[in-house]
Amino acid sequence: MPTSEAEIIAGIADIIEEVTGIEPSEITPEKSFIDDLDIDSLSMVEIAVQTEDKYGVTIPDEDLTSLRTVGDVVAYIQKLEEENPEVAEKIRASVADGGKDSEEAKEAIRQAAAEIEAKKAAEAK
Repeated sequence: MPTSEAEIIAGIADIIEEVTGIEPSEITPEKSFIDDLDIDSLSMVEIAVQTEDKYGVTIPDEDLTSLRTVGDVVAYIQKLEEENPEVAEKIRASVADGGKDSEEAKEAIRQAAAEIEAKKAAEAK
């Protein structure tokens, strides 16, 4: 079962609050990081890094620029879940333990995400 949108939003909202001080109640899927939440590019990078750490995923720079709303990040994480069952299991574990998953599990997710990116690159050729 995929991680729910609400669970991912709650995790992202916690990260945004930690980085920017914005209340989690203000974080909704349609909110734009720049236009609605007034998050600058440096804070956005910090949010991305913390999201990668929390969910054990890799967000390449070229993908980061296309993630304009909270909903975009949720969809991105859910897409990683769909494409790789191992990633899905690790994301669910991260959500279940509040993002305190082991470093070993996070590394397994990073490797799985890298494999997905390599497949995409090979298919694009």
